Amino acid sequence: MIDAALLSRWTAESAAGLERRCAEIDDINVFPVADGDTGTNMLLTMRAAGDELRRRYREDGGPLAPGSPGSPGCAEAAAALARGALVGARGNSGVILSQVLRGFSEAIGEAQGSIDAGVLRAALGRAHRLARAAVARPREGTVLSVLAAAAEAAASDVSEALADVASTAASAAAEALRATTSQLPELARAGVVDAGGYGLLVVLDALATALGRPADEAPSPPPPARTRTARGAEALTTDRESGSDRFSYEVMFLLDSTDDARVSVLRAELGAVGDSVAVVGDGTAGGAGLWNVHVHCNDVGAAVEAGIEAGRPHRVTVMRFADQVGAGAGDSRFTRERGVLMVVAAPEVAELARESGADVVEAVDTAPDADDLTAALAGTRARHVVLLPGDPDLTGHAERAASAARRSGQEVVVIPTSSVLQGLSALAVHDASRRPGDDVVAMAEAAAGTRTAGLLVAESEALTWVGRCAPGDVLGISDGEVVLIAPDLSVGALWLAHRMLTAGGELVTALLGAEAEVELGERLADDLRRTHPEVDVVVYRGGQTDFPLVLGVE
Repeated sequence: MIDAALLSRWTAESAAGLERRCAEIDDINVFPVADGDTGTNMLLTMRAAGDELRRRYREDGGPLAPGSPGSPGCAEAAAALARGALVGARGNSGVILSQVLRGFSEAIGEAQGSIDAGVLRAALGRAHRLARAAVARPREGTVLSVLAAAAEAAASDVSEALADVASTAASAAAEALRATTSQLPELARAGVVDAGGYGLLVVLDALATALGRPADEAPSPPPPARTRTARGAEALTTDRESGSDRFSYEVMFLLDSTDDARVSVLRAELGAVGDSVAVVGDGTAGGAGLWNVHVHCNDVGAAVEAGIEAGRPHRVTVMRFADQVGAGAGDSRFTRERGVLMVVAAPEVAELARESGADVVEAVDTAPDADDLTAALAGTRARHVVLLPGDPDLTGHAERAASAARRSGQEVVVIPTSSVLQGLSALAVHDASRRPGDDVVAMAEAAAGTRTAGLLVAESEALTWVGRCAPGDVLGISDGEVVLIAPDLSVGALWLAHRMLTAGGELVTALLGAEAEVELGERLADDLRRTHPEVDVVVYRGGQTDFPLVLGVE
């Protein structure tokens, strides 16, 4: 059961864990700004929460003893923690952490009877909703993503054991934290996980420990962080939360004597003068309670004046980012000179590409957009990258991602491959020992020299360029047009290969789809070796779900 003593232990263990990890979390802090203070801010915020609990109930730092003189009830203790975190919140991460504790306070305060696993699930869900509402422009790959994963996992855990639900939430948070590197270009460039998400994992892990989770079930920590000196240069160029690097100051203040309407106006006015806006309150009806206000801006006076118009601002703090970022030892985003990034739509092809030395974006269910490709380019950690989109519909996204990467100092060239086989052909001639320009020319020529076509099974009767097809007929597709109709896949594969070889060719590559039988490739290879002995034939399991068979001729 969750009671006041448990909340006190959780707070103490969270603060101890954040203190142990503080330097490491600070060191990977590149988002929303690379000011190296996320661990410190979360630690100070959690300490403020614990201090308020001890102050209110005259504790001297030890665990609260249920039933002892002055010992609070659980709802009172949770409210004290939330109040202390709100008043003592430091930085963007501290503001979000205060909303996590507020979520627990509200869920516990609304609970009827004992505080059980259902209340814990509700608390995590409330914490996520409040934290997300606190951020003006939420982005995936941040502490919000980690908190969302924890809340969703807890909601789906039907166990009535508190330790089980808390452990499930912490494990989901750890998995989501590891994913943040690929979700945000800023994190991918620096090669780190989200600092705020890491701090939240420490807090959730402390909760599971306080509830009795066995030590050997603790989630594994994220990959080792790079040191501050190793990431110095990109720390100076990392984009901020809302995509702007124009703002030089962080302004925070407490606000009271206001209401919900004036707070809404304040949010809008702060959004006009800066970014990374977070305005969070204590939940008092009508907004008449205490608020904590956070913004990044250049005009400090305008931010404070907006607060004056909204109510009574006090405890105003201003921090200049340039004072927080130390001198780096040089740009070390790039751990290698050359790389190839290839977009593929099937896991089997992805493995082929990786075996050939490429980094891979798997677009199995949804196609990547420019932001996804920008993050993947940064994740290659290569100074010069060739991007192979593998689909004409992705070329525009690839070009936009390349432009964004070039602005950050990474050299990217897009070779507009129209199929995965063209990409594999380009990859086959990639030679990192060549000059980058020469290598790009060779890869582009290989891609252009690969003719591709595929087989589809007709689902309905239709009129094509080569006649009428019936359901079940096999259609040979080349350059988006039907070029042949065959009775089955084996015959269609041979007819299509013969047609493609009329213009010459030295190598035929066949990719079998997810539903295609192995014998389809074997029969095609045997037939071509007999009818075209001068041609080499290779067959791979491609795993694509659209075409049962894709052919490429080089």
